[in-house]
Amino acid sequence: KIVSGLRDNTIKIWDRKTLECIKVLTGHNGSVLCLQYDEKVIVTGSSDSTIRIWNVKTGELLNTLLHHCEAVLHLRFSNGTMVTCSKDRSIAVWQMNSPTDITIRRVLVGHRAAVNVVDFDDKYIVSASGDRTIKVWDTTTCEFVRTLLGHKRGIACLQYRDHIVVSGSSDNTIRVWDIECGACLRILEGHDELVRCIRFDSKRIVSGAYDGKIKIWDLQAALDPRSQTASLCIRTLSEHTGRVFRLQFDEFQIVSSSHDDTILCFNFLQPESPNSPIQQHSPSSLGVCQTQITSFVPSSTTIDSSNNGNINENNQTTTPTNVLQSQVSVQSTTSSSSSSGK
Repeated sequence: KIVSGLRDNTIKIWDRKTLECIKVLTGHNGSVLCLQYDEKVIVTGSSDSTIRIWNVKTGELLNTLLHHCEAVLHLRFSNGTMVTCSKDRSIAVWQMNSPTDITIRRVLVGHRAAVNVVDFDDKYIVSASGDRTIKVWDTTTCEFVRTLLGHKRGIACLQYRDHIVVSGSSDNTIRVWDIECGACLRILEGHDELVRCIRFDSKRIVSGAYDGKIKIWDLQAALDPRSQTASLCIRTLSEHTGRVFRLQFDEFQIVSSSHDDTILCFNFLQPESPNSPIQQHSPSSLGVCQTQITSFVPSSTTIDSSNNGNINENNQTTTPTNVLQSQVSVQSTTSSSSSSGK
């Protein structure tokens, strides 16, 4: 399924195969800016400052969490822990015993501007802010560990996995960091405007920006100091006609959402012509669009999609195969986890 959070204050659940909207959840009093779901619950954060917990199967509202005093910009949950961040500059760490038993464990303060994004694992919580800094916190003790410095303007997005953090900023750059020592390992340049969303796996970084472009980067080469920076961008996808707000990808597809009112899905595996430049980098192609969801009203904010851990959702193609129309417009994307928008 695909779950999308919208600026009309609703959450829509879409059937991944038919691209039909099968359920609309109402309850928020502001734009739905971030969400994540698993097999049991959908968790959403809103500009109304609340976090709401929904039954993923029935759509029933199970819980409303009140803590933040301004918009909830991002959230992540896993293994009984949830981390949320807000325009109020704070980060809240929650203990999730059940959908109806969720309590605050700790509030983290230290950022001097809105906290735009968080990520965490069993070792570290990582947060990024409009104050140009990335802060690292101990997940167990919630104590501050270090600050990563380097971006020249506010940071809009990041992802953390293993010992690597990848961040995107309104300075139009992407930075790759070693979380253990705080060193910036690589600066990736190529976007012309704010880098709004970033995801990576063991091989690739995928970034989306306000210039409407999605770029695919070679992570392994980026981690090699001998590699030339100019060779690190594998491909640029230009199908979106508006700002790219959210994306997610797996080994098969990239799912992205944009201010152009579409959610696009790019297929990694569909073959292209033998002369395609991508063949120089990979035996399988990148960036072939398959599906499109289109919507026509105030922009939606966040989407989360899952297919047993894989992303097989929606997207625009140069010749769209399917077009799904609804009362929203898309700004964010995530796989079976989370996403957020401002």
